[in-house]
Amino acid sequence: MKEQSQLSDDGLTMQCPSWLNKEYMEQCLRSHYNDNELEILKFQAMPCLGKGENYLGVMTRVKVEFLLPSKNVTKTRSYVVKSMLRDKIVEEVYGSDVFLCEMIIYEKVIPKLKALLSDISENEEIFATTIAVDRQRSCLIFDDLNERNYFTVNRLKGLNREIVELMLRKLAKIHAASAVLNERQSGCLESFQRGLFSRHNDKNYSIATGMLDACKKFVAQSPGLQDISQKLEKLKDNYMELCLRVFDPVANHLNVLNHGDLWSTNIMVKYDPVSSKPLDVIIIDFQFAVWGSPAIDLWYNFNTSLEEDLHLNKQDELTQNYYYTLRDILKKLSFQGHIPTLHEFHLQLEEKAFYRLHSTCCIQPIHRCIDTGDADIATLIENTKQSMRFKEFCYTKNPYCQRIIRHLLPKFERKGLLCPNQ
Repeated sequence: MKEQSQLSDDGLTMQCPSWLNKEYMEQCLRSHYNDNELEILKFQAMPCLGKGENYLGVMTRVKVEFLLPSKNVTKTRSYVVKSMLRDKIVEEVYGSDVFLCEMIIYEKVIPKLKALLSDISENEEIFATTIAVDRQRSCLIFDDLNERNYFTVNRLKGLNREIVELMLRKLAKIHAASAVLNERQSGCLESFQRGLFSRHNDKNYSIATGMLDACKKFVAQSPGLQDISQKLEKLKDNYMELCLRVFDPVANHLNVLNHGDLWSTNIMVKYDPVSSKPLDVIIIDFQFAVWGSPAIDLWYNFNTSLEEDLHLNKQDELTQNYYYTLRDILKKLSFQGHIPTLHEFHLQLEEKAFYRLHSTCCIQPIHRCIDTGDADIATLIENTKQSMRFKEFCYTKNPYCQRIIRHLLPKFERKGLLCPNQ
């Protein structure tokens, strides 16, 4: 797709899709406000995120001033437009499936989850407000949460205890409501099978295997971990199968609709302007939503996005707090399936514990990479010298990830997570 330049107020030239212009936004807002006379008076577009913060989407902030004749008012608003990255590799590997999934989630699933929670007086805001879902252009338009003082967390610092507790409470409500929705509507969510990994698409497996190779090289050069490096080498042939098993739903376990990519940049946080204390969170970006064990979201978030002490020492406590909300909402919604006890729930998570190893050793270094010059999806998927150099830098240039991996890999080894035939 052609790109066009837009000149922002600060004089910086940026690129945005050619269709994202005044006329397009006017059409969307006329539909949203149900006013065919709405007229945009001022239009400005600018990029939202930098490299290393989003790998598949183009995030554009659009600020508009418009006249609303039906109410005889002029409004100034800011929106975030999320569109598919028009990149050959992205289209070959993911096609339109990723964005189709997210559009269905926002258009069809989230309204039903909100209705279920509203029925039991659980009305706190969990999701971003959708202005438009455009399937033709693989595009979503949201209210700009920055305008309401919600911001992303510094991905290099990670989520603190207060933010995580806010996030887990809302995540548990999403999970519980999804289990009930799926139960009441005859397995309606079980078709969401294309998470970060899928048995239906092996074209992105190279991301995992490439990061595993880079991890092995780092571990082999780490004093005292040479034996573990050899075990990682033996694990390679069965590595993707072990990852895929995490995503296989277990019939007698609790299964839910997972966010699928719940890392720090997909959590917007509102802070108290005086104390800087976190007040609220909004969970965004559902393009990898997938039906399966809650372990998918919990292990992924806990092992990619937390502050160091939480990552190393507090995962059981966080799981317990999440569980209590999950259990309570399931009961309030009269879930007819078996609600696991806390002990049973921990055992179910442990069956998916390989995702702890994968998230810690192969995903976290990407999310917390410091040198983002080559941080894009092509670099992650390809197996060129440049891409391997980037993957190795994710380890060698990141002291935080080095500490975490050196601390946890021996524990993972003692749990048997490095056994090829586990």
